[in-house]
Parts: sequence; C-alpha cells; structure tokens
Amino acid sequence: MKERKVPQRKCVGCGVMKDKKDLIRIVRTPEGEINLDLTGKKPGRGAYVCPSVECIAKAVKEKKLERALEKAISEDVYQKLLAELAHG
Repeated sequence: MKERKVPQRKCVGCGVMKDKKDLIRIVRTPEGEINLDLTGKKPGRGAYVCPSVECIAKAVKEKKLERALEKAISEDVYQKLLAELAHG
C-alpha cells in the first residue's frame, strides 16, 4: 500500500510549516469578503494561520495576512475573525 502525502502549509503568523489540517484557513472570497474557512473548501484566495491568538495577532500586526490575501483588512474584520475562532 502506498503512503499518502499529507499536505503542508505555512502559517502566515509564525512561518512554521505544519499539516494543512492543523491550521485554520482564512479566505478572501471572489466577492472580496474575508471569512474563516473551517472546511478548507470555500472558493477564493486563502491564507493559513495557526489556531492561536498569538499567531493571528502577529499576522495582523506585521500585515502578513493582508499581503497573503492581497487585500487591506479593517480592524472590525480582525475582531470578527478572533470572535469566530473563540467560538469555533
């Protein structure tokens, strides 16, 4: 039996390569909205981040998330993402 490769992605916050299933995908939809993608299947440009407040805060502070999604992100969107992460 051939062993399947596990997809790897880099966290935009800390820069560590991890298994795709261990990260959270944040997606910019074709309409321009920024959402949390817990399924990993939503259409649009995605960026991956560790499920920790520290990594998200670092990605926000250094504008790494904005660069990855190629869109300016307002403070209320960040607050919404953090709230969704806390509930999710």
